[in-house]
Amino acid sequence: MTEYGPLTHKVIEYTDTIVKLLPTAKNPEDWAPLSELVATEEFTRTGTFMEKQNWQQCTEMLSGWAQTVDSFETTILRVTEVDDLVYYEVEERHFRDGTKIHVVNSATVFQFNAEGKIATVSVYLQAPAT
Repeated sequence: MTEYGPLTHKVIEYTDTIVKLLPTAKNPEDWAPLSELVATEEFTRTGTFMEKQNWQQCTEMLSGWAQTVDSFETTILRVTEVDDLVYYEVEERHFRDGTKIHVVNSATVFQFNAEGKIATVSVYLQAPAT
């Protein structure tokens, strides 16, 4: 059994919360339980196209994504926790109407602030050629 550090447990909680909220989250306000893990005032997300988002913009993006999928699963491939960073590599599976519609590998770097909240997220993606 793999033992994870305390920040990695927060990353897993963050992912589990997304999985739980996804089926019913349609508006940015619906992601409020996720904000308990996030330093919402200083938060920055850099996405796969190098777009930058603050927390409000991130919840708007999550709400748009929630309109396109019914459920989401991940399998941890590798995780490393160093100082205030967690490198989190997973296989993501996205479903709509019970059918797997998208499978990608993502590597996300989570950086935590001094209070142990997620302050920055940087997302890297491997997707099949289309």
